[in-house]
Amino acid sequence: MFQEYKKILIPVDGSRESELSFRKAVEVAKRNKAAIIITHIIDTRAIQTPTGFEGSFTDEIVRQSKTLMEEYKIYATNEGITDVQTVIEYGSPKAIIAKDLPAEHGVDLIMIGATGLNAIERLFIGSVSEYVIRNAPCDVLVVRTDLENKPKTKKS
Repeated sequence: MFQEYKKILIPVDGSRESELSFRKAVEVAKRNKAAIIITHIIDTRAIQTPTGFEGSFTDEIVRQSKTLMEEYKIYATNEGITDVQTVIEYGSPKAIIAKDLPAEHGVDLIMIGATGLNAIERLFIGSVSEYVIRNAPCDVLVVRTDLENKPKTKKS
């Protein structure tokens, strides 16, 4: 007997780590005949200026996010996933990924890339993956390897 997952949440941010987790999540979804929810969280704290949100800058971030999500959706569909949702949210990635989206969508597995932060960044802002592991109401799989289970390598 093995655990069967029905709805997999895949947070993506354009990083190499999230690319690895996305591709592995698609494979897990295929084996489980699961639905996937691909999400990108626009961290509003990172784009806020002293006078509020800069319109053209914010518009560009949203445009890039939509493009990224569409590319991932096309890939998943081409791989045979029939139930693919994309969600763009605004706010704290940690809370939205760990709590809000699993509750809203009945997620039973979150597949997330290992942190790309260095020790200083983790100290000040913390790791999203670490927070998700500690606070999610469902299983969490942190991806550190590629599809052949080889450790990720730094790009030259």
